[in-house]
Amino acid sequence: MAAITKCKLPVTNLETERDRWRNLYKVLNEPKPEIVPSPRQAVWKKNKSVLWYYPAQEKKYDIPLFLVYSLLNKPYILDISEKNSVVGNLTKQGYDVYMYDWGSPGLEDKDISLDNYLLDYLEMAIRVALRHAKAPEISLVGYCIGGTLSAMLASITDLPIKNLVLAAVPIDYSNFILPDKWVKAIQSGSLSLDQMIDAYEVIPSEFLYATFLALQGFNIGPNVNLVTRGHDHTYVDKWRRMDKWTKDAVTFSGSAFKQMLNDLYKDNKLVKGEMVIGGKKVDLSNIKCSLLVITSTRDELVLESQSLPVMDLVSSEDKTYQLEEAGHVSICLTGQFAFAVAPWLETRSNLN
Repeated sequence: MAAITKCKLPVTNLETERDRWRNLYKVLNEPKPEIVPSPRQAVWKKNKSVLWYYPAQEKKYDIPLFLVYSLLNKPYILDISEKNSVVGNLTKQGYDVYMYDWGSPGLEDKDISLDNYLLDYLEMAIRVALRHAKAPEISLVGYCIGGTLSAMLASITDLPIKNLVLAAVPIDYSNFILPDKWVKAIQSGSLSLDQMIDAYEVIPSEFLYATFLALQGFNIGPNVNLVTRGHDHTYVDKWRRMDKWTKDAVTFSGSAFKQMLNDLYKDNKLVKGEMVIGGKKVDLSNIKCSLLVITSTRDELVLESQSLPVMDLVSSEDKTYQLEEAGHVSICLTGQFAFAVAPWLETRSNLN
């Protein structure tokens, strides 16, 4: 008589499954998590924008940091939770930190251009930070489009910028993350959003959110991960914060949006040396301060090839390129960005 082999069924951990479905229920039915910022104070406001100051928990460095996030998203991704806060981890390491929140423009702001954002907003905010910190120099840290704007400003300003950090920064727009046919159509001018921009005057947040999803290929991976790791309370909390931030999109001034699409995406003027801001030619070779450029291995929004050219375009003698194992957003969401920049900054953040 043949032996009967018993098939062992996997043992289900009932407590794990209870946690999974409790957490999934929470995601679907409870309000979005409250984002409590690190200790801070507003030191300057202009229109919808705010300059926030986050004091070092125990100050170790003379040179404060000034964080510039993208115009396309809200900057609280850099201060998303107490444990994973980029800002919080920098203050724990002894840095005074300033972060600029561009705000979300209303219809009355439709004519704000990139020139205005750079000279009337960002440059003024940095001057305020320098006065507030009573510091002779500052470290400018730009992320994504915030890095593009930081590089532009650094090339035309007389501000005492000691260090410039550019992370996930698009500089070269000869290629970018869109289908090839779309890229060619934008660059040839056969695909233009000018009429849409003129009609809306201020780009709705819903449009920018949809664009963000499209650039990621409507990635369902995060939702699959949520179900797979639904029993993990830490992961679910992080997922909910990310989900809140992603959907909490901003509006965008029509004038600045049109300028960005045409001057950068279409004509690639920054790399060609044809960009003009406030009547001044944006020449990246004017940048002579210490430079750190960071890209991520899994960046789904900014290609490494868009960032690397800046290394050859600047005149800095002290320049470093650093590749991090992370994604475009995850490097901020996890707080990893703070530890990526700290070793480089710590030897360059005191007075000589």
